[in-house]
Amino acid sequence: MADNTYKTLTKRGLLLKANSTIVIVTSVAAFVIIFLLVASKTLLGQAMYQNRVATQKKAALVQIKTDITTSKALITSYNTFNDTPVNMIGGSIAGNGANDGPNSRIVLDALPSSYDFPALVTSLEKVISNRGLTIQSVQGIDDEVAQQVNQSSPTPQSVPIPFQITVKGNYAAIQTLIGDFQNSVRPFQIQKETISGGEADMTLTITAQTYYQPAKTLNVGSKIVK
Repeated sequence: MADNTYKTLTKRGLLLKANSTIVIVTSVAAFVIIFLLVASKTLLGQAMYQNRVATQKKAALVQIKTDITTSKALITSYNTFNDTPVNMIGGSIAGNGANDGPNSRIVLDALPSSYDFPALVTSLEKVISNRGLTIQSVQGIDDEVAQQVNQSSPTPQSVPIPFQITVKGNYAAIQTLIGDFQNSVRPFQIQKETISGGEADMTLTITAQTYYQPAKTLNVGSKIVK
């Protein structure tokens, strides 16, 4: 009887030990499988990420090569445009006259890239004085503080600068001054003219506006690959 009991206990012990071993092996196997699945997912994610990065790098390299080619063509075009012996308004690029200077400077004079009302007043006074006219007034609003927001833009638009001048002189000088505004490389839009007095002593008041155009910005940035 004792031997049967002992054998029964021994069998139970072996069975329990076998069950424990199976549980341990199963747990280890499950852990390994889960680890491999997680690792595989991580590695697959890394591989896909690296592939996206490589694709973006290739696209960036193609764009850089295109930009380099375009920049070389732009430099050639600029030099051709700027180095002509006679500029776009018939002056010499090496002279110092009113119509002289390289085309690049004429373009900037025609449409400045920054707001500068005092410089406009100085320019107007010079033009008026060169015609032998007497300046009565040069008026306008110096809006420099408000125009600070228009320093640059990816899509710049011309911005008007209103002003008013009053001059005195003979008819011929006043007529020439009006012609100067009409023929200027810088755009002047005359909105109102008032003329009074005789041919030898005439007063002209012009209400007009000119323009400037903020510099164009190039949006160079970075891209996050996810």
